[in-house]
Amino acid sequence: MKQYLKVAILLHEAKKFAKIESTYDEPSLYGVTDGKAVGTYLEHKFIAYLKKLYQFQQGSSALGIDFPGIEVDIKVTSIRQPQSSCPFKSARQKVYGLGYHLLVFVYEKSDDQKQKTSRLDIKHTIFLKKECTADFQMTKGIREILRNDGNVEDIVSFMKDRNLPLDEIEANKLAEEILKSSPKQGYLTISNALQWRLQYGRIIEKAGKVPGIRKVW
Repeated sequence: MKQYLKVAILLHEAKKFAKIESTYDEPSLYGVTDGKAVGTYLEHKFIAYLKKLYQFQQGSSALGIDFPGIEVDIKVTSIRQPQSSCPFKSARQKVYGLGYHLLVFVYEKSDDQKQKTSRLDIKHTIFLKKECTADFQMTKGIREILRNDGNVEDIVSFMKDRNLPLDEIEANKLAEEILKSSPKQGYLTISNALQWRLQYGRIIEKAGKVPGIRKVW
């Protein structure tokens, strides 16, 4: 029987995969400029690689993340513009985090004109714990307000200034929750959209220097 996948095993295999993939030439990616297509290719290849070795609950669009059993989602992004989209569940995610861990592969793509192949050099593989997946500026500002004895009105006003997508009742409810339970410092940049837009520049910079942001490769 195959071993069950755990977070520690996932990170070990992600490192091995990144090393192998960085030396592999792929003809089907030659000339492809669509970042989503490249991301889907790498993500599917990594999941197929894991399937041969381990048992795990595979994600679906309904479950929203790739490995629901261990609460991890894979993100693949180019080093040129390290960002990707993510399902919007509630405005609360910007304050308290996405609710799951992220495994982020950051690649640099190069095409070989002679051989008509493409290579994805994995520049960074980073594991971001779910406790660190809130928005950096949002959590930094809220934590500062709490340190300065801020109240519900101060927090609501700050969230409005930051255009957090909440109506007045929801904003007050969230502000009351924040007063009781201060959010942890997040490290993502999360932009408002129909889907969240996650930006990874800060976690690339902080990997290995901050608890909860691990440089895997």
